Amino acid sequence: MTRKQAHVYVSGKVQGVYFRATTRDEARDRGVEGWVRNLDDGRVEAVFEGSEDAVEEMVEFCHSGSPRAEVDDMEVEWREPEDGFEGFEVRY
Repeated sequence: MTRKQAHVYVSGKVQGVYFRATTRDEARDRGVEGWVRNLDDGRVEAVFEGSEDAVEEMVEFCHSGSPRAEVDDMEVEWREPEDGFEGFEVRY
């Protein structure tokens, strides 16, 4: 299985709309490891690591996010996997 990692920044109405919790649930359902957190500038930052298909699905999910989110823009940086994650968590 090919592992992949994506480092994502999502902007728009993405805080206070359950974006992090929904992202966590979606990642866990797909077996993706990593984390998600709010940034002080109003964006959400996330790192997804797992199978190529599952990580690509998470990146696609971030284009719309939670039902109440309004995503305006998204940046994705593809990286080599670190294999240092255990599960998926919301960071504060």
